Amino acid sequence: QVQLVESGGALVQPGGSLRLSCAASGRTFSRYAMGWFRQAPGKEREFVAAISWSSSSTYYADSTKGRFTISRDNAKNTVYLQMNSLKPEDTAVYYCAAEVGIGTLISSPVSATWGQGTQVTVSS
Repeated sequence: QVQLVESGGALVQPGGSLRLSCAASGRTFSRYAMGWFRQAPGKEREFVAAISWSSSSTYYADSTKGRFTISRDNAKNTVYLQMNSLKPEDTAVYYCAAEVGIGTLISSPVSATWGQGTQVTVSS
């Protein structure tokens, strides 16, 4: 089992960039696929991006493809989300999640391990 702590959320202007980090505790981090999700006020949580345990595969929501990049450093037990060209509609609480299977993580993360979230606000 891992425990997850997100950081890096902030207030940023439209068009700006931000990098989120998710630090994991535990020795088994490299066994997990990792993902980022977000939840805006009054909306359901939605998938943002995911990465396999070996970094060989990455997946993105259509709304973030080409603007966001997910990466991980297994030596540091950390997964990152680089967000560029931010838009007001990217405003949300961003959560990282860990799940053994990347397909399950993306489609049905009900049993995933979740962090507490970090707030991202895109506004002028």
